[in-house]
Amino acid sequence: MTSQELIALEDKYGAHNYHPLPVVLSKGEGVYVWDVDGKRYYDFLSAYSAVNQGHCHPVIVDALKQQADVLTLTSRAFYNDVLGEYEKYVTEYFGFDKVLPMNTGAEAVETALKLCRKWSYQKKGLSPDTAKIIVCDGNFHGRTTTIISFSNDEDARKEFGPYTPGFVSIPYNDLDALAEALKDENVAGFMVEPIQGEAGVFVPDEGFLKGAHKLCKEHDVLFIADEVQTGIARTGKLLAVDHEEVKPDVLILGKAISGGVFPVSAVFANDDIMLCIKPGEHGSTFGGNPLACKVAIAALEVVKDEELAANSQRLGEILRRELAAIDTDMITLVRGKGLLNAIVIKPKDGKEAWDVCLKLRDNGLLAKPTHGDIIRFAPPLVITEEQLMECVEIIKKTILSF
Repeated sequence: MTSQELIALEDKYGAHNYHPLPVVLSKGEGVYVWDVDGKRYYDFLSAYSAVNQGHCHPVIVDALKQQADVLTLTSRAFYNDVLGEYEKYVTEYFGFDKVLPMNTGAEAVETALKLCRKWSYQKKGLSPDTAKIIVCDGNFHGRTTTIISFSNDEDARKEFGPYTPGFVSIPYNDLDALAEALKDENVAGFMVEPIQGEAGVFVPDEGFLKGAHKLCKEHDVLFIADEVQTGIARTGKLLAVDHEEVKPDVLILGKAISGGVFPVSAVFANDDIMLCIKPGEHGSTFGGNPLACKVAIAALEVVKDEELAANSQRLGEILRRELAAIDTDMITLVRGKGLLNAIVIKPKDGKEAWDVCLKLRDNGLLAKPTHGDIIRFAPPLVITEEQLMECVEIIKKTILSF
């Protein structure tokens, strides 16, 4: 079938809850993807940072294949011979006592919110149903009913009410606002993205995360880091909070923890927090399934063995320097950390960020706008300097063509 026929098929039989770039992909390997006509592209979105290890990494795919022949799912009604191995591996990898395995990023966020509330009643001593959790304007933590209740993205919120109470929103990157909000004794936690990805790769001021963590400690409030997009070496460190040497009370991971091969997410905390949840109080049929566990171990081994954090840090600095050097008034800002970056596009002759992405596609590079005027650049972390410079030339050529 042609690209247009395949797009029409999705349009007719699928819900219209996405607006994809018009390209139909059929193959991926490393930093590349191919469309149904065989044209090759650089992937500069990485499935929203899920394929940090590159498309179809052979080590991860082999782990999937081997386990798929043996055992895929038991549910948590029984023990299986892979989950314990995985739990030991990931808790030591990230430095926590316990992990609660789930499948998707939104599920992991919901889990962290429930865990925070449970802790606040059992350990902090809040009265029933009074716990509040502080979040930030511009956040993107998922699209469940509870999560969109504290979003200020009208596309995500509009006509999905009534909304879940118990959340207080403050400006991002504002320690004074956090300090003020923490005066409320019913605050149980502060949940934050170390870099706001979906909002347009907003990087907070140096010291914001450390200062926020300190304020939380002073008020006996849990610091919850949502690293679903920023974690697993994307920003040049294993975790984005590592840039400021902050240890979250609760850590949320997803996406690249499986290298994009299988849905895997996880919530980490130490015993004093995690053991507040007892049998029957939370769970998932697929959470911690043997297939996911083997895939995640392999994916994290790749991150370590191939030193992807260091590669991300080094190439990210080169990318931002090269983007900033493009002689154009169409790019008004370049920002990011590691290989999570964005450019802000000023419309030119009626052409906007969407038009730039269409032209990038024509020139062999795939990226997607967010919030109308921002283009996120987040290639797989296995990219080489030579490949990166080729991509810089594509971006430069595209921008200057306008």
